[in-house]
Amino acid sequence: MIKRFEDIVAWQKGRELCKQIYAITKNQRFLKDFGLKDQIQRSSISVISNIAEGFERGSNNEFIQFLYIAKGSCGELRTQLYIALDLGYISGEEFDKIIKVASEVSRLIYYLIESLKVSKIRGAKFK
Repeated sequence: MIKRFEDIVAWQKGRELCKQIYAITKNQRFLKDFGLKDQIQRSSISVISNIAEGFERGSNNEFIQFLYIAKGSCGELRTQLYIALDLGYISGEEFDKIIKVASEVSRLIYYLIESLKVSKIRGAKFK
């Protein structure tokens, strides 16, 4: 049983993804594009922040709602990675490495949503 949001694998992988995004956005090409740099960083933060916030709400229905937001942010992040690749801000190798993690995070969120939908447990605040 998960007691803290830090125990959620999707959050753990999302944290790893966030660190990778911050690492690649430190390069000179990215630094010149303030808009994309800020947006891709915010998207990565949004993924893990929404997982944490939803969990802390204490209700499965609210958690699911926030997980959908996190999944949406993950899709936004993947789109921004394509843009960064197309503009030459990241290499194909960097793209492949990070898109793989982003796709895994998205899948993990999806499976978590699906498991919560069929769960009989309503959430911590209903105990």
